[in-house]
Amino acid sequence: MRNSIEIAQYIKKIRERKGLSAVELANRVGVTKGTISRYESGTRKIPMDDIPKFASVLDISPVDILIESRDEPVEINSTKYPYYPIGISAGLPLCIDSIDENNVEYISIPDNLMGKWAGRKDIFMMRINGDSMNRIMPHDSLIAVRPVPLSNLRDGDIVVYSDGGDYAVKRFYRREDKVIFRPDSSDLSFTDYVTSADNIDLRIHGKVVLYIAELD
Repeated sequence: MRNSIEIAQYIKKIRERKGLSAVELANRVGVTKGTISRYESGTRKIPMDDIPKFASVLDISPVDILIESRDEPVEINSTKYPYYPIGISAGLPLCIDSIDENNVEYISIPDNLMGKWAGRKDIFMMRINGDSMNRIMPHDSLIAVRPVPLSNLRDGDIVVYSDGGDYAVKRFYRREDKVIFRPDSSDLSFTDYVTSADNIDLRIHGKVVLYIAELD
């Protein structure tokens, strides 16, 4: 059975895992934030009569709080990233009004999935919609995008770009005064999107550095 400090630390761990602040937990249990802080710091014991309240709020069993299980899941570190809930076209460029802070949400991704990109503050997440990149990334893949200056892009890099209000994800190529966005698809009906390097409406939003796909 856990001691009083271990009980408090377990409740804190579950609170944080569920994305609850100390204030939110206090309000739901019916105590003050200061009381929660004293519980979690170990300066005050949680009354046994209150354990069922914490269990109910955290959607766990009182037994889970009181008794350590050998089957408790291993803690997995995750990071929250800005997520734009807009399907970026992997087909013909798709007209979208804007991609800005008004659209942003946040999504938590396990660090072991993000690999060397885990925790990066300059990464944002999107989804692709369509099959023009399906040799690499299937439809509905979650993509991690990192802003990169145009001068740092290399031929063949996968980028998210827009031309006016038209957004898409394609491979990037530069040919003198032309910029070419090329599909990488098993469907040969998809063709290049070509524009001038001087196009003032052209914007490269970033390079795709990683994708996460659910396989059938």
